[in-house]
Amino acid sequence: MSGHVVLPARGANPLRVAGIGCLVDRPPITGENMTRMSLPTPTLHTARLRLRPFDDADANDLFALHSSAYVLRYWDAPPWSERVRAERFITACRQMAEGGTGARLAVDRVSDGAFIGWCSLNRWNPDYRSASLGYCFDDAAWGHGYATEAARVLLRWAFDTLDLNRVQAETDTRNVASARVLEKLGFVREGTLREDCVVNGEVSDSWVYGLIRREWRPSSEPVPAR
Repeated sequence: MSGHVVLPARGANPLRVAGIGCLVDRPPITGENMTRMSLPTPTLHTARLRLRPFDDADANDLFALHSSAYVLRYWDAPPWSERVRAERFITACRQMAEGGTGARLAVDRVSDGAFIGWCSLNRWNPDYRSASLGYCFDDAAWGHGYATEAARVLLRWAFDTLDLNRVQAETDTRNVASARVLEKLGFVREGTLREDCVVNGEVSDSWVYGLIRREWRPSSEPVPAR
């Protein structure tokens, strides 16, 4: 779901969502009066998924996901070619939590425990009560509603726990699957960033989506207690 959205900073910190594959996570936008504190990464549950903090054992699965040119065809950086990138990604997830800039969670399928991707809230700004959504899912998991399900429970946490007022997301204009996911979640397309990415010599545009707290409609699906 990522690629250009469905969400880190360009390249090292994706912000766009890819394929159904990826969304992008950009660096935090800091306000003058903003104070930073750690933001413990939560563990969240849905009927079919578990969202949890990354650990070192995820490196192989993470590398397999981000080395796929097909999954990352709409991403804002080339696929990974070295496994060390996965290790750095996991370290960056921990630094994000420690620095209080957001939360990036691994997503496991409950039925078999398989790692199927990740979902994140980045650029958390407590002063503005805003953040950016991002995600990336393995192509074998596409078409089952997992991205929508994972993003919805993360958004519920964001609005309820972080008291957000706005969540933003960006996706490549060719990434129809990610755009559809965002629209299912209630995001509104607010504009187009023209030719804002150049990856491997290819120029592309991004759509900017926004979700405002008063327009948020959480699912009525119960979250099982753990």
